Amino acid sequence: MRLFDEGVSFQEVLGHPRHRAAQTSLAELIGELRACANMKDAYEFQQALLSHVLAVEADRNAFSKAAKRIRDGKSPQADAPEPQSGHDPSLVETWQLELDVCERAARQYRCVGDALAWRVFGFQRRYILALCRNQPPGVMAGKAGLAAERARVEQAWKEDGQLAIMHDLTNCLRIGDLTVFGDGSPEILEIKSDPQRRSSAQNRRIKAARLALDGAGPLPGDDPEERLYDLNLPFKTHLELLAAGAERAAREGIFAAKVPGDRALLVTDLYGCQAQGWTEEDFVERLERRFTAALRRAGLGPRQASNIHATSLDSVSRDPLRVPFAAYPLHPITCARLIGDIVAFTVETSGPALAEALRAAGINTRWVRTGTGDLVPGEVIMEMATKDSTPLRGGLVLELSRTLQMRRSELERYLIELIEQRTWIEGIRFLLADHSTTGRPWPCYRDEHRVWN
Repeated sequence: MRLFDEGVSFQEVLGHPRHRAAQTSLAELIGELRACANMKDAYEFQQALLSHVLAVEADRNAFSKAAKRIRDGKSPQADAPEPQSGHDPSLVETWQLELDVCERAARQYRCVGDALAWRVFGFQRRYILALCRNQPPGVMAGKAGLAAERARVEQAWKEDGQLAIMHDLTNCLRIGDLTVFGDGSPEILEIKSDPQRRSSAQNRRIKAARLALDGAGPLPGDDPEERLYDLNLPFKTHLELLAAGAERAAREGIFAAKVPGDRALLVTDLYGCQAQGWTEEDFVERLERRFTAALRRAGLGPRQASNIHATSLDSVSRDPLRVPFAAYPLHPITCARLIGDIVAFTVETSGPALAEALRAAGINTRWVRTGTGDLVPGEVIMEMATKDSTPLRGGLVLELSRTLQMRRSELERYLIELIEQRTWIEGIRFLLADHSTTGRPWPCYRDEHRVWN
């Protein structure tokens, strides 16, 4: 996967005036979100966030049109915004750069929208898991049904005193158009410009999400085996190490450390690196040396093909299963830098070492992944099994065996959220011991609100 379109460099995007300005507004928005104390604050915050998204997407649409016109041998439209890069406006690459920056900025603002969604749902992951299972939102600016959605938001607030969250303002809420928070359970709504029109497919997904949240059905989607599962276990992490690492990286450019649980953490800060005056060769040499040392301290030794990692780089609003960086318990400026890829962190582990930690805890575990490189969605990487024996009459024994398969999303969660290994292992033990667990459970720990902002 390329981070940017061909011909567009990493430095051009991150150094673009619009991208730099977004860093400031993102930090301000995150601070404002955390200061929200009631529904009125949340309503006003959503209006402010919406204005940011619509402004950048309106420019995005205009830049897209201008790039197409130049490819067709025409001049940009008369009302096209002025490119902020300072590059030659006669070149299609100039307009493509502006388009890419706008696309990234819109995703970054939606990361704050995701944090708003997590906050109003009380940081209960189960709601996000149920409502994220659909295609990602399209561009809001110019959307045919936007006026109707905004009118319903206004009606909910001004007439009923209820907060209605716009799903297209987030990446993680993909089923339905709005969620209304009143006196009872959150209500998921589909909004149409024409009241006579209804989407049966959308309504089925909304119904499936409601049933899943009530524990009466599978999660929406094609796999009837996927269900929510509430773990009666406290949620504990090592995110304080990420906070300390981000502070160090801001001063020193690079931070690397052992993380309890067969992991190593690497944090880089672009501004911190620039302050050191390093050449690119200096940066690469220092990064490799420090991260290799951290892996060795973590007991992972030299890097092996069986090592796997999760990274923050260019992942904002691409995976709705991830907790948004705007909700991480970090300073708003650090969160903004993570969202904008100014700060990036990677957590790496060894698959076999992880399997051995589970076996040491008494869980029969087998690392089954044979490939190398990035993990593939849906790929089974590890299996945990349990077997129970019950004596029967006549000397017979009834044996019941159960196997729990781990796929990419759960392992990435262990890594990117820096979950305490003992907490994670006890969650697996809990799932294996519960004979009512069937199919593919999606675990949700209790007390997550104590961790996320």
